[in-house]
Amino acid sequence: MSRQFDWHLRRQLAERGIYKTTELVPLLAAQGVQLSREQVYRLVTSPPQRLNIEVLDALCVILDCTPNDLISFTVAARKQPKAVGGATVTDIGTLKTVPARITRPDRS
Repeated sequence: MSRQFDWHLRRQLAERGIYKTTELVPLLAAQGVQLSREQVYRLVTSPPQRLNIEVLDALCVILDCTPNDLISFTVAARKQPKAVGGATVTDIGTLKTVPARITRPDRS
């Protein structure tokens, strides 16, 4: 099963009356985190692929929240295995090679 996550930074900021991403830059700097306006904009508007633990800690201090308030995880349903020849294939290792059989057509 694959896991997906939702990033709730924008909502947490709005609940505290912070609507402009540029307002977050000095708040982060006060916590010792130096990010450019562009980096903060990307952090707020899209889920991060990687997140520095110091940035996460600073966000939690600024917003008086926990990481669970910023990130929520969901489990995505796994695709069902496809049926091949009446049998369900769950692993490529369960497949066996079958030698080809070549026959010539009758010439009558």
